[in-house]
Amino acid sequence: MNRLIIIGAVGLAIAAGAIYWITGSGTGARNGAEAIQAADVDTSSIVEMSMGPADAKVTVIEYASFTCPHCANFHKGPFKDLKAEYVDTGKVHFIYRDVYFDPLGLAASQLARCDGPDRFFGISDMLYNRQNVWADRSASRAQVFDNLTKIGKVAGLSEEQIQACLNDEEKSKTLVAWYQQHAGAHGVDSTPTLIINEQKYANMNYSDLKAIIEEKLAE
Repeated sequence: MNRLIIIGAVGLAIAAGAIYWITGSGTGARNGAEAIQAADVDTSSIVEMSMGPADAKVTVIEYASFTCPHCANFHKGPFKDLKAEYVDTGKVHFIYRDVYFDPLGLAASQLARCDGPDRFFGISDMLYNRQNVWADRSASRAQVFDNLTKIGKVAGLSEEQIQACLNDEEKSKTLVAWYQQHAGAHGVDSTPTLIINEQKYANMNYSDLKAIIEEKLAE
């Protein structure tokens, strides 16, 4: 998904719009725009979603959006191979970082993060595999919430948990600030973007990704 990452004042508009969409409240949107300054927000409560040993020789950070078709294809293909060959064998530490281009992606992220790290990657798989069903930009807020609620229930979350997560205004503002801080630092301008041992790479097939990882492991 080749879109410019939104930082600063425009990013605040995304945050405010997301809060408006999630809560259905004009007041919430105005308050969100006034309250969020990415550099000033305490994002220490946001949990880094990762797999594999933290001390692995190679660290792969993926910046991705749950509404990005290219990200869905990456997770259905190269990511599964990466996990099986390098993450599960302890050679790679993998970190997933959300990118928020729209309220749909933010809502999906809040669902995926609803029960912490234990269920994050399982719910993420469901979101990517069913992206064409739930991520309908023409759907109403109620329809999207219903689709996300169904995914959450299949993942084992209660309806009370799901609704609390999807309607958490403070979490949405903090997540947007967290995304802006990290994506800005790495100069992310499209999704998926891979940061491999602090070097930036665009989306790629698995054979190219494997070659880079082997090169890093050999250094």
